[in-house]
Amino acid sequence: MSGMNTPLRFATKIAVLLRDDLPVWQRLNVTAFLVSGLGSADPSLIGEPYADADDVTYLPMFGQPVLVFRGDRETLTAAHGRALARQVRLAIFTADLFATGNDADNRAAVRAVPTAKLDLVGLAVHGPRVAVDKILKGASMHP
Repeated sequence: MSGMNTPLRFATKIAVLLRDDLPVWQRLNVTAFLVSGLGSADPSLIGEPYADADDVTYLPMFGQPVLVFRGDRETLTAAHGRALARQVRLAIFTADLFATGNDADNRAAVRAVPTAKLDLVGLAVHGPRVAVDKILKGASMHP
């Protein structure tokens, strides 16, 4: 059992970047939506199901940590551009999505806005550690 508490260093990183002016409930909601995109795009990110001592099973989760960062509007815009340039897996959440109520309307709201004019409030990325670190330049860990 030695080594079970030794943290692993993963070759990739999962990170969420949230705009720092969002109310707490929106930060939590945006984070949940964003990471769902990463898990669906790359099933290898998902670990095995959980089970407790009574053999009750639970859904699997990511097999590596998700780091959450914050930044201002400019930091998000710059990170978005760097993520696109590096071609990493990317999920976005725009301010327009707070006014919609379903997936079809969410997609339509994003589709209606050119890339350079997206009002980003959050993004999630998965990619090589070094690339993700460069994408998140200027962001700070969320408290």
